[in-house]
Amino acid sequence: MADQLKLGAETRESFGKGAARKLRAAGKIPAVVYGHGAAPLHLTLPGHETMLLLRRSNALIELDVEGKKHLSLVKDVQRDPVTQIIEHVDLIVIKKGERVDVEVPVHFEGESFSGTILMVEVNTVRLNVAATNIPQSLVFSIEGAVEGTQVLAGDIELPEGAELAEEADLFLAHITVPSAPSEEEEEAAEEAAAEAAESEPEE
Repeated sequence: MADQLKLGAETRESFGKGAARKLRAAGKIPAVVYGHGAAPLHLTLPGHETMLLLRRSNALIELDVEGKKHLSLVKDVQRDPVTQIIEHVDLIVIKKGERVDVEVPVHFEGESFSGTILMVEVNTVRLNVAATNIPQSLVFSIEGAVEGTQVLAGDIELPEGAELAEEADLFLAHITVPSAPSEEEEEAAEEAAAEAAESEPEE
C-alpha cells in the first residue's frame, strides 16, 4: 500500500518564471496544494527529498508547513521536456477516509508457455480506492499462459476496498507466438552483423 511520507515545506510569496528559476537554482521546487474548497497554498519543497519521493507512484505525503500538517497526494509533476528537471509539483489535499481515482501500474510476472511471448498494450489501470490505502502496484501472473490468452482489466485481482474505475473489458495484454522474420529481415540482420565484424579493429 502507499507509504505515508513526510516532507517539510515553506510558504512562498514570489511567483512567476523568474522566481521559479531562482528557487530551482537554490535546489528547491515550487509547488501548490489545493482542494476541498480551500485557497491554493503556494509552497517551496526541498529539491533532493522531493525527487526521491516522486520516484514512488501515488505518493501520499504529510506536508509540514511551518508546523501545520497537510495530508496530500501528488496530482501532477511538470518536468522540463529536455532535461527532465522537475519544474513544478501540484498536490491535492486529502482527508482520511476519502476515496480517490488513481492510476496504478500493473506488473506481469511469471513465464508464459514455451515459445510464446507477452504483448502488453496497457500497463496501468484506474482504481477508486481509499486515499490512505493506495496500492503501489497490481500483479497478474501469466505463468504457463498459452497463445491466445487475453488479460482484461476485470481479470486483475484488486486489494480489499479497491474498485475498478475502468471498463472491465479494457484490453491490457495478450499471449502470442512471435512471427518468424522475413527473408528481407534476415538478410538485413546478416548484413548488419557482417558490417559490425568488418568494423572491429584487428588485434
